[in-house]
Amino acid sequence: MSWSTVQRSLIVCSACALPACAAAIKPTVAPSIAASRMEEFWQPPVDISSGDLRYGPWGAANAPNPDDTYTFVRKKRQGTNPGLTARDSRGREWHVKQGVEAQPEVVLSHVLAAVGYHQPPVYYLPSFTLVDESGRHQVTGGRFRLDAPGLKDVGSWSWDENPFIGTRPYQGLLVMLVMFNSADLKNVNNTIYQVDQRDESQQWFVVRDLGSSLGETGRFNPKENRLDVFERHGFVTGLRDGFVEFEYHAIHGNLVRGHIRPEDVRWASEQLMMLTAQQWQDAFTAAGYSNDVSNRFIRRLHEKIDMGLQFPAQHVATPSNSREQQDGKP
Repeated sequence: MSWSTVQRSLIVCSACALPACAAAIKPTVAPSIAASRMEEFWQPPVDISSGDLRYGPWGAANAPNPDDTYTFVRKKRQGTNPGLTARDSRGREWHVKQGVEAQPEVVLSHVLAAVGYHQPPVYYLPSFTLVDESGRHQVTGGRFRLDAPGLKDVGSWSWDENPFIGTRPYQGLLVMLVMFNSADLKNVNNTIYQVDQRDESQQWFVVRDLGSSLGETGRFNPKENRLDVFERHGFVTGLRDGFVEFEYHAIHGNLVRGHIRPEDVRWASEQLMMLTAQQWQDAFTAAGYSNDVSNRFIRRLHEKIDMGLQFPAQHVATPSNSREQQDGKP
């Protein structure tokens, strides 16, 4: 379906965007409770355009030292990508994911953090020095996730049962994941962190292990981190019963099928639109992409953002409208 056809569908089906003819979305808590807990899931940035996408929300101070020597702790126990846990000279433990998913995960993690979604400390090193039973040698790098003090993994959370279902940040996050062709939205990749900082304790609901992205969205063994596939993969294909349809064929596609409204796509696109050209470049540079490859990924992402901005902006009084309320927008 062409985009002009989609635009015509928006006019014809604008009335169907109302809840009266929408498929039921069932929040697990009352809207007032969702609003009171929203900071556990998403916090509106003061200024998206000032975010650090080179080092992410945890900054350069927490980044792994590319010149350090890392000591092998254990092999990676789960998942299809190779990896290991290693300890640096400061005693910090790093979970290193090697393989094709390492780069996309760093990009997407830094982008999501910049627009308000909690993320753990995630970085990328193309290679590093490791000491293990075979001695001291250079090994292939990957995504480095820090086992940070004050950040404790206390379990997973479900896309189908959480306090934020139906709120704008929840809906918007799903749209962003579709934009990046994130194809592995299983619950085990969602982490609840217990965060203890500055004499305060809080829970974070985090989407983690985002590496199956920037490629295709097939149900089985999708090809991730494939520029050629990503460039020709579609985004919005139309509207059905007031909900947006996507070219998204991931095994957990039911999360977006019949649940995403036009205004959700518009909101997600508006958040990503606020990132500067330098921030986009920094996100891909941080993950070890060359400039020419980065530019092509970014160009395709901007095409999707521009498509999302064609949807009409509609104010919906949900607990997630804190940004609009703070900015005084209708």
